[in-house]
Amino acid sequence: MKRIYSILVENHAGVLCKTAGLFWRRCFNIDSITVGETDDRDVSSMVIVSTGDERTLEQIEKQLNKKLDVIKVKTFDETESINRELLLVKIKYNRGNRRDIMDNCQIMGAKIVDMSRNLMMIEMCDTPERVAIFIDTLKSVSIVEMTRTGVLAMTKCGEIS
Repeated sequence: MKRIYSILVENHAGVLCKTAGLFWRRCFNIDSITVGETDDRDVSSMVIVSTGDERTLEQIEKQLNKKLDVIKVKTFDETESINRELLLVKIKYNRGNRRDIMDNCQIMGAKIVDMSRNLMMIEMCDTPERVAIFIDTLKSVSIVEMTRTGVLAMTKCGEIS
């Protein structure tokens, strides 16, 4: 079972380490973690994706709420949220496969952000599932370097009552 934790934390040194330490000490799994400032420079947003059974996922939420640096914890699953992940991948290309790579980028919504004589860097921002599919399509070319951000997530917009 997978759960997303959207956590507002105080923005100061050591908060990420303390949070990751909580997962490490209790042997909780982190599938993905992203951290960044919010519109308030004193507050950061941390998105953690974790898997486990129902009891484990409830324990994670309880432990996060006990942390002094934590302001607010929201939990939700993938169906209740919009999820995005950023991919940067550098690949080798040649005359024979360049057109196929460019067509594939267009179909998948990726874009070429840098290019040299035999290397190109591609950027893609989409759901983690679509990012994985795109990476799979690149298996036939030589991937030189690749990095992924981890999941960013927010709950879907609901109607205002």
